[in-house]
Amino acid sequence: MTNRSSLENASRRHFLVAGGVTVGFSLLPLARALAQTTTEAGTFTVSAPQLPGSLKSTPSLDSWIRIDEKSGITVFTGKAELGTGIRTAFIQIAADELGVPPERITLITADTAATPNEGYTAGSHSMADSGTAIENAAAQVRALLLQSAASKLQVDAATLDVKGGEIVSADGRRISFGDAVSGVNLHRNAEPGQATKDPRAFTVIGRSFPRVDIPGKVTGGPSYVQDMRLPGMVHARVVRPPSYGATLASVDTAGVGKMPGVIAVVKNGSYLAVVADDEWRAIVAMRELAASAKWNGGPPLPEQATIHETLMKLPAQEIAVADTKADAPPAAKTLHARFEKPYMTHGSIGPSCAIAQFDGTRLTVWTHTQGVFPLRNGLAEMLSMPREQVRCVHVEGSGCYGHNGADDVAADAALIAHAVPGRPVRVQWMREQEHAWEPFGPAMVTDVTASLDASGQIVDWRFEIWSNSHNNRIENAGRLMPTWFLEKPFMPAPPKPIPMPEGGGDRNSIPLYRIPNLHVQHHFLPDMPIRVSAMRSLGAYHNVFSIESFVDELAAAAGVDPVEFRLRHLDDARAQDVIREAAKRFGWSRVGTRERWHGRGFAFAKYKNLMAYCAIALEVMVEPDTGAVKIGRVASAIDCGQIVNPDGVRNQVEGGIVQSASWTLFEETTFDRRTITSYDWSTYPILRFDSVPQSIEVDLIDRPGQPFLGVGEASQGPMAAALANAVADATGQRIRELPLSPPRLAARLRNS
Repeated sequence: MTNRSSLENASRRHFLVAGGVTVGFSLLPLARALAQTTTEAGTFTVSAPQLPGSLKSTPSLDSWIRIDEKSGITVFTGKAELGTGIRTAFIQIAADELGVPPERITLITADTAATPNEGYTAGSHSMADSGTAIENAAAQVRALLLQSAASKLQVDAATLDVKGGEIVSADGRRISFGDAVSGVNLHRNAEPGQATKDPRAFTVIGRSFPRVDIPGKVTGGPSYVQDMRLPGMVHARVVRPPSYGATLASVDTAGVGKMPGVIAVVKNGSYLAVVADDEWRAIVAMRELAASAKWNGGPPLPEQATIHETLMKLPAQEIAVADTKADAPPAAKTLHARFEKPYMTHGSIGPSCAIAQFDGTRLTVWTHTQGVFPLRNGLAEMLSMPREQVRCVHVEGSGCYGHNGADDVAADAALIAHAVPGRPVRVQWMREQEHAWEPFGPAMVTDVTASLDASGQIVDWRFEIWSNSHNNRIENAGRLMPTWFLEKPFMPAPPKPIPMPEGGGDRNSIPLYRIPNLHVQHHFLPDMPIRVSAMRSLGAYHNVFSIESFVDELAAAAGVDPVEFRLRHLDDARAQDVIREAAKRFGWSRVGTRERWHGRGFAFAKYKNLMAYCAIALEVMVEPDTGAVKIGRVASAIDCGQIVNPDGVRNQVEGGIVQSASWTLFEETTFDRRTITSYDWSTYPILRFDSVPQSIEVDLIDRPGQPFLGVGEASQGPMAAALANAVADATGQRIRELPLSPPRLAARLRNS
């Protein structure tokens, strides 16, 4: 397995292009387009609907697997490594299906000049889409190599085996992959219905294999786009307006242009940037340019104190997500609740960064975008360039999981490099720019009413959601924020809801429980008072928080243990399994005397109702005077289908639990009528080490041979609800407004 970081791969690919080497295979589907499909990852032409995963849109085997005459094996994926460990998992899948050691695999990720177009790395789709495609492509390539080797050795292919990366006959003769591939044309479509390896024969899949992206990160080696340094590189900084909609009135570009080290001052309408030979000189010049700039104010922002009421009054596109009716016993008890979520900041630890180089004809951008192909299209439109002359290469960024500033800073780098051709231009945002200008996670309101019959069963459920779009990714150049300020600005494409079953604001809004009368209504709000887009798990975080908090309230009203209440309402055996496993690991059934201000909570969800199952039980301790919440032990269970790398799955569940704890206890974007006011770590606090759970246990339910379900976003919603349920158990106070911050909790306890 290669231990090269994404950064090193990017540098190598830049060298290959500079040396005139081209990729000798087509990425175009060989079959006629039949249909389109839309998910959070994008809208794709489906030319081979009978094939699994991303083979549907890119069926050619050599789009995924290439083998050279020296037996070098290169695997391609259009997905980007975002810290989830998919590079390692893809290498494991390819190695096991091909029958070679993992170190034989070179993996190329998300590069518009080399890889399949898989849209965005989003929605926990990487394993289901790309992992499945690599699995099936590798299995079919292996079969073709065996057939070729059989012909060369004049034996039956069924008598051949792959050992040590070579094809071996029963009599001990060996043939290399390089020799075998000389008789194979891999530029052919994958065939449907072809067998993959029997899970009982796996030797790499299912093992905790060391992640290839970790060594550089833990040793301080170059790992991120922020670390990249190219020959002749110059540094740029951008001056942002003081608020949305502000326009430039005047600025002293001449004076700044004379400052030491300044190479150029870029001005295009209200767009301002400075280029210098040194990063610190660029920062100093940026500050001087900002001090000299005078701005005309933009329209006011809404009042933060009443933002949820404002959202509920905005014009809405009405979407009936679910509406089922059936005979049921009469309602004996009805409950109602409203839940609120604030705007939230991605808060990437490393501010957004990109490098761009324009040679007068072609533009190359190194970027931590989650979608190199959509970004390429947006940049080409922005610069009026043919998209074939724009190349986007993914390099991992220091912080992601959603639509943060990665695409915008790539647009900055492209604009500036286009104005200063010939040298690589590195653009790094400042912390206050990252926090003030990124697309935020949308604020949301959910309202739920449900009834129990006399036996304590749920007989009806009505759930309503008010939310802006959770997807304003790069559909056109106008979705790139820097284009708003150009002399000829671009208009963003109008926001659209993501269709169910994936959904956006309505993701996970349909309870998985057995409910005879169910209505779910999504009030989709096209107007956005604050700039918003995708944040990890989209609407699922708040919807699961709302649903699972309310299920606890219903269980209490029915006088039933909350775990037992959930099991009584579930028909899905796999859902029951994860609930029982988490409860067993936690020791839920052991009811002992608990100290005052100590509580326990439980929650469950199946991500999108079609991906990974996750259940979480935890305990908390609440300090009543301050409202501080200390998380004790967390026990969880996950079923994500076939597990490729057990340690990688645990990484993702643990990371989701910690991230969700931060969201749920601390995070809230703040603003006044003029601008975003949570512009640094003091005004936007996140979870610190002293608030991390004391322990996290993750039980894995492996399903060999079952589809990959994706795990990166499975635990965020259940963690939020389990935490809220534990706080309610500890304090007797049900808080339905996020975050459950110390000031909010302390005030509630003082007034109770």
